[in-house]
Amino acid sequence: MTTTAQAAPAAPALADTTEAELLLRVLGALLREDVVGLRTRTTPVDRADGRWLRLPAEDGDALLLPVAEDGYQSVHAARLPLLVRESDGRELTTHDEVLDALGALADPVDRGGFDAFAEECRQTLATMRLHSRTRDEAAATLTAAHGAEPADWTGLAGGLAYDTLAARLDHPVYPTARGRSGLDEDQLHAYAPEFHPHFALRWIAVPRQDLTVAGGPDALPALWPTPAALGLPALDHSHLALPVHPLTVGAPLDEALHAAGLTGRAVLAERPYLDVVPTLSMRTVSVTDDPTLHIKVPMATATLGLRNRRVIRPGFLADGVAGQRLVEAVVAREPRFQGVVLHADETVYAHAGHELLAALCRRHPAGLEDAVVTPLAALLAEAPGGRLLIDHLADRFYGGDPLALLGAYLRLLLDWQTTLFGYGIALESHQQNISLVLDRGPAGDTRLRLLFKDDDGPRVHAARVRATLGADAPLGFDDPRAFSEDDRPLTDLFTTITLHLCAGSYAFGLARHGRADARVLLDLVRDRLAEAAERLGTAPGEPGAVLRAHVLDAPQLPVKAMVTAGTLLSKERSGAADINKHYTTGPNYLLRQEGSP
Repeated sequence: MTTTAQAAPAAPALADTTEAELLLRVLGALLREDVVGLRTRTTPVDRADGRWLRLPAEDGDALLLPVAEDGYQSVHAARLPLLVRESDGRELTTHDEVLDALGALADPVDRGGFDAFAEECRQTLATMRLHSRTRDEAAATLTAAHGAEPADWTGLAGGLAYDTLAARLDHPVYPTARGRSGLDEDQLHAYAPEFHPHFALRWIAVPRQDLTVAGGPDALPALWPTPAALGLPALDHSHLALPVHPLTVGAPLDEALHAAGLTGRAVLAERPYLDVVPTLSMRTVSVTDDPTLHIKVPMATATLGLRNRRVIRPGFLADGVAGQRLVEAVVAREPRFQGVVLHADETVYAHAGHELLAALCRRHPAGLEDAVVTPLAALLAEAPGGRLLIDHLADRFYGGDPLALLGAYLRLLLDWQTTLFGYGIALESHQQNISLVLDRGPAGDTRLRLLFKDDDGPRVHAARVRATLGADAPLGFDDPRAFSEDDRPLTDLFTTITLHLCAGSYAFGLARHGRADARVLLDLVRDRLAEAAERLGTAPGEPGAVLRAHVLDAPQLPVKAMVTAGTLLSKERSGAADINKHYTTGPNYLLRQEGSP
């Protein structure tokens, strides 16, 4: 029931706009995820300045949150960066104050999660301020290394510059994504992608019998060092080298070696080796002398939630290969995607049986030297000079029309992802794991392709995969959570990753930047998805009909509850079998408005 109350308190005079920006996102995420009942236990209150949500407290007091209509994964979003105590009108304008107040309403066993999230906010706030102070410095670094025109940063080496832009942009959903657990400013300058640094990897020599190498030692890249090259010639015949991120050296590495039974048998080389540049994921680095080779190494830190640690479990490596083989099998059967949907090879890896003692060798396709290769995550980032990257790319490839670029991208992306769905596959291919590849074809016309990586977290309808690819379909996943007996886990993943992050976020983002009306952009997304789904069949039970019922025409859509599962609640409390696939619900922004065609 909507009530009418006295005039709203005035918005506070916030001197620190960075904290205000962060707090708006934090409040929006907590509202979206219904933390302490911000969605389901509140009563709307209409005031002169707009709508507020009233959250009652057990002591008879209440908290008031000013909101505005949103539509992207939530009906409402925070309108002002504050909560107000109803009893005395006190305005809570910092993340510490807000989380203290909300944490007091939580179950006592969950309050530690609110303290942890407050620390995430502090780290993120410090990082945001660091990014603001170093914006011009970072732009100068990129233009000096790659040129003044961002649309001309080509090849996989140029793609690292786009990673730097993306690392300075907020995540579409997770409010504290720019924070990295436990890292100080010096460490960020030295190792984080937003500073485009160069550094050398550290290495340990591991007894050969204790190191699993997919494909055998001969499969490792030619530039892989021997123990002798690391200054350990006595170990050349008995040990193999395994890279270690410099930030893992010290207590985390010592503890990992002890846990793996390698203390005293594995040797840390004093000599750093192999110059690298961090990619957007930070734990994955690009080899300076061979940009087609990326090496993923675990790190003892966390991003996108306290429990989202940047380690590499051995099973994930095997699952990445299984996912790659599955995708390759589909491409082999679908000629229109051959040479258009590209994939990095991730079949070579090594591990010593511990999540901090592992490495993945990612080899990118050849022939991309003259193409723009940018992660989707960079498209709405600010490029040097202040314009969005998508505008620069549209100028070069689409006659200055960013909507034309978006439309072409959506057509290919949704055709591909719905085709996978038809085979019984949904990928966790988010903005960081897909790169847009743009160049000119033989006739001089624009050619758009997609480059994928990281297939270790799919959802697979095993029966449909076998029905479409045959009984010998590659289904060798280590993680039993990959398999499903019905379509629901697939439609959830398709919606939260492909639709929300890789399509809807650009419709809302471009509208926010004034490129077009939001409805026009959302209709573009809907039309492209409808076209793709129709190709899968519209009869009841056919994959296209499933997508129409559960995505296009569903009254609500699943939404990731990333803060809840990643930090606020333990797995036991949240019930999340997978913290990256824990959902709440939000509005379906694809539904046609009443009266529209």
